[in-house]
Amino acid sequence: MRLLLPTLARIASGAACVLVFSGSLSSCALNQRWMDRREALAKANLEPAKPQLFDWRGDLVPGPASVNIVLSEQKAYIFRGGQEAGWTYLASGVAGHNTPTGTFTIMEKQERKSSNLYGVIENASGAVIDWDAKAGRDPVPAGGRFVGAPMPYWMRLTSGGIGMHAGPIPQPGMPASHGCIRLPAEMAAKIFQVAEVGTQVTITGEAPTRLVAGAGGSGAE
Repeated sequence: MRLLLPTLARIASGAACVLVFSGSLSSCALNQRWMDRREALAKANLEPAKPQLFDWRGDLVPGPASVNIVLSEQKAYIFRGGQEAGWTYLASGVAGHNTPTGTFTIMEKQERKSSNLYGVIENASGAVIDWDAKAGRDPVPAGGRFVGAPMPYWMRLTSGGIGMHAGPIPQPGMPASHGCIRLPAEMAAKIFQVAEVGTQVTITGEAPTRLVAGAGGSGAE
């Protein structure tokens, strides 16, 4: 019944417009716009607000870059010349694939990279038959192949395959990777642009195991 109310109201509004046709078409049009606006607002209120994933001001801030990652917040703070240049949500490693803490430097950069360990398995026809595959663990059928997960804007932090790269943030504020630091694609590109090999990256804190208050709700190579 609730779904019929806007429609009935619009019909009533249209009927009223016909009745007052000789009086004022302008008030009719205003009334129709008001009804359309109410419907648009009602629809918008049904859709949950999406959290802001990042903020970048680094193009206006000169100087060498550094990155501070706070696992408890699932956020990274980017500095240039000692001034904050932006922040971003990230997704660190889940339990059992914990992201290491400490002070690191970027050892290697690759704009296009795929994981050597995690990805999918395709059959001989090219159809994905395993969406969460690990190389050497999950069998590959005859004629099939393992396809590593894409890791664009790769910035290596450890020799063991931990780094920063673009990847999905399925639930902002919660870990989701196999150990790497996933970043929104746009922010991964920005950090890749301003950070050089040798840039310092500090990782502190402990990743949450449940969504933290105030938060919005691919792994090692």
